[in-house]
Amino acid sequence: MLVRDFDFELPESSIAQRPPEVRGSSRMLFLPRVEGAWQDRMFCDLPEMLQPGDLLVMNNSRVIPARLFATREGLRTQKSAQAPTGHVEVLLTAKLAGEGEWSALVKPAKKVPVGERLHFRDAQGESVLQAEVIGEGEFGERTLRFAANEDFYAALERIGHLPLPPYIHRDKSEPNTDEDRERYQTVVSNAATRGSAAAPTAGLHFTDEVLAALRARGVELATITLHVGLGTFQPVRVERVDEIRLHAEPYTISAETAAAIERARTEGRRIVAVGTTTTRTLEHVARVYEGRAIAPHSGETALFLSPGVEFKLVQGLLTNFHLPQSTLIMLVSAFAGRERVLAAYEHAVATDYRFFSYGDCMLLL
Repeated sequence: MLVRDFDFELPESSIAQRPPEVRGSSRMLFLPRVEGAWQDRMFCDLPEMLQPGDLLVMNNSRVIPARLFATREGLRTQKSAQAPTGHVEVLLTAKLAGEGEWSALVKPAKKVPVGERLHFRDAQGESVLQAEVIGEGEFGERTLRFAANEDFYAALERIGHLPLPPYIHRDKSEPNTDEDRERYQTVVSNAATRGSAAAPTAGLHFTDEVLAALRARGVELATITLHVGLGTFQPVRVERVDEIRLHAEPYTISAETAAAIERARTEGRRIVAVGTTTTRTLEHVARVYEGRAIAPHSGETALFLSPGVEFKLVQGLLTNFHLPQSTLIMLVSAFAGRERVLAAYEHAVATDYRFFSYGDCMLLL
């Protein structure tokens, strides 16, 4: 199977540039997983479309302000972190095991070799964070080691920007709006779960009111934590689907969630994943613990789900609309069939659904 088999026509006007005015007011395309016609619904219909006893699992990872502007040591007289001349743009993609070490995407990468020192400054020109480039990979990948800082995440909040995807257009001098800072986070995320370089976007639709309605319906709720990393930003660069390899991303399954999954599996209740990140995590865990009870643990997953794979835990999926030829549309196609999914996407384009991170959603059951 070829990557181009997952292509579709998408006009620029279909790409949502801002979230809906009211969180939770998105449209939702319901697509029966096996057979039957799709239905145009609203996200607020979700509680009535699930069954009492369903287990709904969400990713509670919080997005960090991972987009930074640095100056190279040779340009340390530069006054502003956002100055248009000589700056280096850095996107932190994953925290590594080494003290203060992060993987990152850097541009222009050719100006940032191993050994280069970077200064991350505030608007007044003060160097808030400092890092040395200690490793180099393909396509602008770098490994950074940050100098010790009393509160690294507080420093990020001071000088960083939420890493909105490139198809969401913002002024270079102000990459985020106040609206972005609120709406590019899910309501189930918190400071204890921070670490993602992109939002688990299917979760952006949820409100406290919808969560309460789900509980009232008898739907059980659980969360996993998977920090979204480099795989979200790197395009597919091979022609064949079976040549695709994803970057590993860290996840955590709590004792409460492990127990909830085991109860649902033992009792034959349906498990519904919110988003592709949750789906990949659950399916990875199902493979690791196949034939035995799932235990609370942390690990990494690079699982790639494409047509032909068997889903071992996930029986329902809520997801946004994804980019053409992306690993995410391949996952959705694996769940409900390529032809069926692409036909639903064609309907979504024709009927003005909003696409990608701030867009509308699909429910597949």
